[in-house]
Amino acid sequence: MTIKPLIILPDPILRQISAPVERVDAELLRLADDMLETMYDAPGIGLAAIQIGVARRLLVVDLAREGEDNNPQVFINPEIVRSSDTPSVYEEGCLSIPEYYAEVERPAVVTVKHIGRDGKEHEVEADGLLATCLQHEIDHLNGVLFIDHISRLKREMVIKKFTKAAKAKPV
Repeated sequence: MTIKPLIILPDPILRQISAPVERVDAELLRLADDMLETMYDAPGIGLAAIQIGVARRLLVVDLAREGEDNNPQVFINPEIVRSSDTPSVYEEGCLSIPEYYAEVERPAVVTVKHIGRDGKEHEVEADGLLATCLQHEIDHLNGVLFIDHISRLKREMVIKKFTKAAKAKPV
């Protein structure tokens, strides 16, 4: 497994819409394993392939807390097929927007259809942190960032800050 470099705001790659995965093969599963390794190293609880520069509809999640055994989950071509009307608010962060957090309101419960590592179609009903995490990562696959769910003023300030930092970074 290989730890991949993370794509950081304001990189325009983060705004790309990811292409569907055509087949589950050894190469794709190796990519999923690399993503998990990258996510654990960061550390984070979710990672979309686009965050390491791969525009494919693939994401990984692990909500295990410190001291618990890892519980990696792989979602290939995930799609939200149902969402509740009841809202939920979580303070979100993102590996591609380091050290910035904001409260985001999303549906409290979602049902996500996806293909698993086994190549078979699955459906999961998620609530709580898993629902938030899946919505956040699926947004990435659609070129949407969590800062798109906050006020325009706050979003513009964050983008300006990261753009300035990127320009100051030596190439």
